[in-house]
Amino acid sequence: MRAVVMYAPGDVRVEQREDPKILAPTDAIIRLSATCVCGSDLWPYRGLDKYDGPVPMGHEYVGVVEEVGGEVTSVKPGQFVVGSFFASDNTCEICRAGYQSRCVHAVPMAAIGTQAQRARVPLADGTLVATPGMPEADLIPDLLAASDVLGTGWFAAVAAEAGPGKTVAVVGDGAVGLLGVLAAKQLGAERIVAFSRHADRQELAVEFGATDIVTERGDEGVARIKELTGGLGAHSVIEAVGTQESMMQAIRSARPGGHVGYVGVAHDVELPGRELFYSVVHLHGGPAPVRRFLPGLIELIWDRTINPGKVFDLELPLEQAAEGYRAMDERGAVKVLLRP
Repeated sequence: MRAVVMYAPGDVRVEQREDPKILAPTDAIIRLSATCVCGSDLWPYRGLDKYDGPVPMGHEYVGVVEEVGGEVTSVKPGQFVVGSFFASDNTCEICRAGYQSRCVHAVPMAAIGTQAQRARVPLADGTLVATPGMPEADLIPDLLAASDVLGTGWFAAVAAEAGPGKTVAVVGDGAVGLLGVLAAKQLGAERIVAFSRHADRQELAVEFGATDIVTERGDEGVARIKELTGGLGAHSVIEAVGTQESMMQAIRSARPGGHVGYVGVAHDVELPGRELFYSVVHLHGGPAPVRRFLPGLIELIWDRTINPGKVFDLELPLEQAAEGYRAMDERGAVKVLLRP
């Protein structure tokens, strides 16, 4: 099969790899209908995460089941499925508490690589969710978004306790931040403030439910949020970047007693203990337990209540994956969908 491999920062290739095989009776093999480039893939692409040697890429996926192991009972060949970027058994104590991304048997799909024509999905019963039928073609990008960025944005909004009567601020205007806006809107937030300096992303944020756009960032962005909220700060803040600046902007944008849901993959983030102590801000986040939300998100997509696939503003064949990485790295695209 053809698959994406990263050899070094900036060096992404599509090459021939061995077809996946069933290795455990709990595995499934899927033929991918669509995959994509994630913002987190840009960390190694830019050399900020160190990968040792050529590694397969990708952790977001939707497709059709081709084969299942002998112990798989929840999905069968021929079904269209959506899976999380972490495989999980969905039965351990941590999974039952709703944190499947930290399952005691968790397998990161990034280690397998789903920017490919086919993929092996471990723990298929706990990881894959079948759609009600074969989706219409225009729903496939929406369902693909549920595999990571929609589920991650949704978890961020839930962790930030977005809801009726709340003002929600969103730090980060990438796909996750934009879908955090969508999630906050669906959860009933009264006011949603998106930090963004890019006209196309501002437009999509408003379409997803943003009521205010703030172009300032850092301390200036915090001052603007305080100005918009009578000096108090937002009830809920979504942090969707993962840098020191974005995390501190999120914490400082929240009012005392407010909640920050952080899902940006942290890089060199250090929290000042004394400031955090006196902020009285709740912090909750980490790798999103996407599997917790998948059934509900699939239903919202299937009923056409939401259309998260609009974050894909560039679609390319798998063979042009390197061009997709460049486009996202240069901010020429919000998120790139790849067709195997």
